[in-house]
Amino acid sequence: MGGGTARAAAERRRGPQRPRRRARSMEAAAEAPGALSCFSYNQDCTSLAIGTTTGYRLFSLSSVEQLDQVHESNEIPDVYIVERLFSSSLVVVVSHAKPQQMNVYHFKKGTEICNYSYSSKILSIRLNRQRLVVCLEESIYIHNIKDMKLLKTIMDTPPNTTGLCALSINHANSYLAYPGSATSGEIALYDGNTLKTACAIPAHDGPLAALAFNSTGSKLASASEKGTVIRVFSIPGGQKLYEFRRGMKSRPEEPPTWSGYMGKMFQAATNYLPAQVSGMMSQDRAFATVRLNISGQRNICALSTIQKLPRLLVTTSDGHLYIYNLDPQDGGECVLIKNHSLLGSGKMEENKENDLQPPVPQSYAATVARQSTVPSTSTMPGYSEDGGALRGEVIPEHEFATGPVCLDDENEFPPIILCRGGQPGKAKRS
Repeated sequence: MGGGTARAAAERRRGPQRPRRRARSMEAAAEAPGALSCFSYNQDCTSLAIGTTTGYRLFSLSSVEQLDQVHESNEIPDVYIVERLFSSSLVVVVSHAKPQQMNVYHFKKGTEICNYSYSSKILSIRLNRQRLVVCLEESIYIHNIKDMKLLKTIMDTPPNTTGLCALSINHANSYLAYPGSATSGEIALYDGNTLKTACAIPAHDGPLAALAFNSTGSKLASASEKGTVIRVFSIPGGQKLYEFRRGMKSRPEEPPTWSGYMGKMFQAATNYLPAQVSGMMSQDRAFATVRLNISGQRNICALSTIQKLPRLLVTTSDGHLYIYNLDPQDGGECVLIKNHSLLGSGKMEENKENDLQPPVPQSYAATVARQSTVPSTSTMPGYSEDGGALRGEVIPEHEFATGPVCLDDENEFPPIILCRGGQPGKAKRS
């Protein structure tokens, strides 16, 4: 009888604890930021945006040591596209709940600027200070970012199931590149300012997989689905300037061996071989490389200048941002220096595997990094309209607000009602 009383007392004690455990788990779920569904760098790689099952988050990339969260919104769930315009307050969001609708927000004011609906699922969105481009599978819409009016509809484009397209970040050269064929590697180049076709570039034999402009919009890089060769073309002419083959180029002088001798013989023979063969044999290899600790995940990469040093940024689909030092003089293996968690509290995660690596020889980046580890609050490196980024200049932060878009003025955009319900199909067609 005493034992039964003891068990009953124990059950009574356990009873009220069960709902408390469920309550704690529900609170933890409510606080969790959700699984990562998309991620993108802004135009000058000073900001990182991520979309999750619960909303989206924006981070500043001004420091290596600390990952600062700029903004978080849980108003729209299941975000699969989020794009920020430079360091402004304009952000474009698309969710799985309404995949045909684009929402444009002023996140600092917490207001919606406008929204547009399209005939099919939105696959990608690109921005600069002059244009906003929406890419569907078989059509592209070009908006004037000043008032969000639809300027042009490019209809009947070749099937583009991934929404592959690139827009120059320099609005003075608002060139748009997208696949000109679904079966070959042809690039269609379009002038977003004059709203006219510029040219077609026969870039690769196989279908395209990647397109990227340089900061001034004067060069375009491309790769095919095969991914072996990367080619760079002049814009707007489309002439091939460079060609790179995937792999690491051997730096040391080859020893006097039979293979080394044959290599020199082949190099000399390129003067007499057909252009296609000699071109393949003389292609440049990688100047620097990065070896990720993970595989089988979707990643995005970017080259940026953080705290006055060149860095390689890699964001992975498991919710991490890896920052590497890139040596601009000697190249070689890039050194992993920080690993940030994007789905946690925003605090930096130390990379444990880095502690196991042998000491790295002192390089340019490692030496200069010790001299300046505190980011400047009044200036930031990045893009300028006159090509300052190309010259490595550091421009004042307030200059990022100049140009067609200035989001500090309440009257900068028309009332929301004027933008809603726009009919994209009524625009001019090419």
